[in-house]
Amino acid sequence: MAVLRLIFNIAWFVLGGFVMGLAWWLAGILCFISIIGIPFGRACFVIGEMTFWPFGQEQISRSHLTGRDDLGTGALGMVGNIIWFLLFGIWLAIGHLVHALACFVTIIGIPFGIQHLKLALLSLTPIGQTVVAKA
Repeated sequence: MAVLRLIFNIAWFVLGGFVMGLAWWLAGILCFISIIGIPFGRACFVIGEMTFWPFGQEQISRSHLTGRDDLGTGALGMVGNIIWFLLFGIWLAIGHLVHALACFVTIIGIPFGIQHLKLALLSLTPIGQTVVAKA
């Protein structure tokens, strides 16, 4: 199974994962310009790393993982997600959707398109989410 993940991750990286990972990291750098944006920027770098190598990783809500709410999973997280959506989320989601459509053109690209759709959903509301390795 690990060899298959490696093959998929390498193909993903070459066929669009690199571009979208850089987009996430660019958003992270822009977030670090202001002190308020530092938590957003940190999340961008974590999700950007997942975007480079998504197979074998998944995103889940931190409240489901820890069993308790925190700043990112409560009302402040919702406000943060709205701000994120307006500034960066919509653009990253559009990028992932364009890549997904390109991947869905071929049968071989369908798993990559599905992964782009998952990342598009994550790019809309990343606050309160965390990336974990699949079991």
